[in-house]
Amino acid sequence: MHLSHRPVQPNDIPAICCFPQGPDELFYMFPKATYPLTPAQLTDAIAQRNGSTVVEGGGMVLAFANFYKAEHGGVCALGNVVVAPAARGHGVASYLVNAMVELARKQFAAREVWVSCFNHNTAGLLLYPQMGFVPFGIEARQAPDGKRVALVQMRQILG
Repeated sequence: MHLSHRPVQPNDIPAICCFPQGPDELFYMFPKATYPLTPAQLTDAIAQRNGSTVVEGGGMVLAFANFYKAEHGGVCALGNVVVAPAARGHGVASYLVNAMVELARKQFAAREVWVSCFNHNTAGLLLYPQMGFVPFGIEARQAPDGKRVALVQMRQILG
């Protein structure tokens, strides 16, 4: 499938809201949101962030991400990363992360791209190191059920 990416449009938002399949997946994507993800919650997040991007393939929106921190010449921190359930396991997440790294490089002249991944998010923990991200920290966080979880922080130094 041919993939492309572009800035998010308001009419993409209802589809993106359907991507997280349950409270756990929403927590991985957007820890401050309440399940189910609503267009209002996502629109609010987009308004406070930079570089909100979608991946398209076969005429459908397949993935979404943005930067919750974007310092020109500094760090871009990747957030709200999510892939449509039907598109998982087909290289869409890799395409999205590569597109966001290029955006950080070109639009923000970033020196580093950071991503954080919860310890239960096996797909993310396996994907990011494969793409050149190296763990540099772990923070204790609280899951919606009150249990302690680990947030693994990773970075890629841009050359």
